[in-house]
Amino acid sequence: MFSGLMANTWITASVVAVVAGVAGFFAVLRGSTFAAHAIPNGAFAGAAGAALLGINVLWGLAVFAVGGALGIGALGPGTRGRGGTRGAGGGRDVVTALTLVLMLGLGALFVSVSSQYAQETYSLLFGEVFGVSRGEVVPILGLGLAAVVLIGLAFRPLMLTSAVPEIADARGVSTRKAELYFLVVMALATSMTVPVVGALLMFSLMIGPAAAARAVTARPGIAMALSVAIALVTVWLSIALSYRTNWPLGFFVGLAGAVFYLLAQVGR
Repeated sequence: MFSGLMANTWITASVVAVVAGVAGFFAVLRGSTFAAHAIPNGAFAGAAGAALLGINVLWGLAVFAVGGALGIGALGPGTRGRGGTRGAGGGRDVVTALTLVLMLGLGALFVSVSSQYAQETYSLLFGEVFGVSRGEVVPILGLGLAAVVLIGLAFRPLMLTSAVPEIADARGVSTRKAELYFLVVMALATSMTVPVVGALLMFSLMIGPAAAARAVTARPGIAMALSVAIALVTVWLSIALSYRTNWPLGFFVGLAGAVFYLLAQVGR
């Protein structure tokens, strides 16, 4: 279970869990859970286009994820913390949905003109953690480290604009710029998690542990650390169970995320 290609599995899954726990904390705090769902699903189009061109799908994921994040941040109304839905035309959720629809449409086009993408499509939607090659480990580590460092550098502005956006504006900290910054960082995080847990299940790994942690404590540092810990336990437990039962990894990731959140609510 810990030798050969499985070593790549444990390494990449652990990196993904750490990044998902950190980014997920701010996604829940800022009310950006819909964006956390839309960006990786829309970035699937980038993977399809990269596969069509014969290049590494990670780069396609990163380009489309960042492009989608920029579109949501630039075209959406000014974000006001948890809601982020004010403004004409329905607000940020409408812009997020339209961006997702556009990227999914491009993904459908790319898949339709490719005759060799069926298996890769399935793996990107549902994850293929047991198939992570050594060549994919380094890009995942690089993107993961970049995402964590970028969040650390802007920790105080992100906390201020997330918890008390009115005070942030009064102090000259732009909530729109902070939102755009965070969306780009989240795009980097999701682009490296998709090949491991899949676009559809990445959402559960990013939001489930963070929501459970927030239900247990209101202290930011403790909540973020707890979010990372729950995400690590989730992926480690899911890998072990999937390896033993031969059931899909995504099933255990989604189940564990729901269970941890329910336990946190009960404990609360």
